[in-house]
Amino acid sequence: MKQIAIISVASLALLAACNQNSEAPGQTEPANAVQDATSAAVGQTSAATLGANTVDSYVPSAAMADMFELESAKIANEKSANADVKALAAMITTDHTASTAMLKQRAPAEAPNVAMPTALDQRRMGMLDNLRAASAADFDRVYLDQQIAAHNEALTLHRGFSDHTETPQLAALAREVVPKIEMHLQRAQELRNGMN
Repeated sequence: MKQIAIISVASLALLAACNQNSEAPGQTEPANAVQDATSAAVGQTSAATLGANTVDSYVPSAAMADMFELESAKIANEKSANADVKALAAMITTDHTASTAMLKQRAPAEAPNVAMPTALDQRRMGMLDNLRAASAADFDRVYLDQQIAAHNEALTLHRGFSDHTETPQLAALAREVVPKIEMHLQRAQELRNGMN
């Protein structure tokens, strides 16, 4: 019951942030920041309460996290002028491509009835829209803030699933990807702190 209440509150906050700008034809930067921050809270809550607890939630959540990371890294490679941000995006691309391949290899054996998502959910699509809409002056800050939130969410998801005894191969995958995610998070935080 407590999990449902937390998710409900986070969902309402996300809806409020999304609807805050419904009258304007385009989103403003403050609304984008609010939407991304609310999305981060929703994602963190979902990873802790749903994704980490069942294979039916873990597999699509892990796949979706990888898809978001790969898509946002493509945008960073196109829009950032910062060599360090581009290097982070390249590292993220390499590591999340590898984790996607491992997930696709292991999931059918232990979660044969769980469908892998083929498209991003609305929450993550909204974050990508915000990233694409960021001005050149704000792009790196928006990208790094999103990466910090996304990697915190991914850490919660994978750490929470790492002891799932009914699916040992997927639990091992969760343990294997944690160090890479921690490395991405640390680097994103270093770069973001350097901007202050």
